[in-house]
Amino acid sequence: MSYFLIPVILVLMALTVITLVRGIAAFLQSTREDLEREPGSGPTAMQLRQNQLMFRRIIYQAAAIGVVALLLSMSQK
Repeated sequence: MSYFLIPVILVLMALTVITLVRGIAAFLQSTREDLEREPGSGPTAMQLRQNQLMFRRIIYQAAAIGVVALLLSMSQK
């Protein structure tokens, strides 16, 4: 079973890093106009994209932590 979980951890770690880099790239694409707009005008498309990528990164990290915990609990037995 551990031979299956180690590649799963590696894939989840890669997805986390890729999503983090894509989120940083989306953040850097934000223009000064986006930052200086009226506060009550709602989020821009780029801000929604950043939020979506941050949520995905958190999901991938949580899944990776869950797999690591499962792997550690299996090794204790």
